[in-house]
Amino acid sequence: MKVAAIVGARPQFIKAAPVSKALAKVGIEEALINTGQHYDDNMSAAFLRELNLPEPIHHLGVGGGSHGWMTGQMLERIERVLIDEQPDCVLVYGDTNSTLAGALAAAKLKLPVAHVEAGLRSFRSTMPEEINRRLTDHVSSLLFCPTATAVENLKKEGIASEKIRTDRIDVDDVKCFASLQDTLVANVGDVMVDALYRERRRISEGSSIENLDADSYALVTVHRAESTDNLDTLNYIVDALISLSKKMPILFPVHPRTAAALENAGLNKRLEKISAISCVSPLGYKDFLTAQSKARIIVTDSGGVQKEACILGIPCLTLRDETEWVETIENGWNRLIGSRPRDLTEVALTARAPEDSLSNPFGDGQAAERIALILRNCSAGF
Repeated sequence: MKVAAIVGARPQFIKAAPVSKALAKVGIEEALINTGQHYDDNMSAAFLRELNLPEPIHHLGVGGGSHGWMTGQMLERIERVLIDEQPDCVLVYGDTNSTLAGALAAAKLKLPVAHVEAGLRSFRSTMPEEINRRLTDHVSSLLFCPTATAVENLKKEGIASEKIRTDRIDVDDVKCFASLQDTLVANVGDVMVDALYRERRRISEGSSIENLDADSYALVTVHRAESTDNLDTLNYIVDALISLSKKMPILFPVHPRTAAALENAGLNKRLEKISAISCVSPLGYKDFLTAQSKARIIVTDSGGVQKEACILGIPCLTLRDETEWVETIENGWNRLIGSRPRDLTEVALTARAPEDSLSNPFGDGQAAERIALILRNCSAGF
């Protein structure tokens, strides 16, 4: 059996790492295809090396440009690769342009699509990621959900089969997926938990960030288009960070998109003048986990960072009005403060760990194993 796996953005590399190992363990051949959506070395090549992912057999080199141009270029190039590779199934991750392009290319070639992280919904229809994930789910044959909420979302859209349990399936129970006769939906847990559990033992005891003591600083990430492409919003975020820096130091790994937006608006010069704000290049996976685990508070617009903060037990403030990871809100580790928070400093200073936090809702670190076993068991139906 051969599976073509489409990756292209940093979060997808994290998700693909444990799945790639699990596929090899059950004897499934993997053809890893890198679209090049994240083309900065710190976001791509170096990251792949750190995660010990196999070298992609195809590099498509599609980075930058508008959503439509990027998705169209990827669709065309992925289709050519899939025709050459002739996989039995195409595996896509998350909600990026690479995800949608891979799913559409496969569906048009009548290849089964397996979507890892299926069923997430922010219910904000103008959000690019929401468009990508909805369309991908509706052309997928195998939908690997990270949570019970994701399964319920698919049921409401008429995708999920009633015979599939909402609760997380046991690894020993995946034999019930014996063939692919219809759309299959399963709560397998979150593969990012697999990756985090595997790397957590490598997190250093002290902070790896120079001049910042553990439990003293705010870790900030900003990368979404709604944060960076609106000048008023970006100005507001910069003002809020400068205000917060008067109360605690800030570590700010700057995404390439954000760096370009800050420079174009001249806002990078304002940040450079503030000694309490450390603007650094994107961190490697281990260093970023270290930075998260040692932070006093995390401020982000990233879905993955919200989730990792919850698993690591670090209070998180999300610069959005909604989240697809509602479990982080229910657990008390995350709070939505909007893209233009009224008083980020006050909220950050008063943020605390919840008194009665629920257990980790994202899985037990065996999601990749479930995915690999289900794919192997369903191969007769491909």
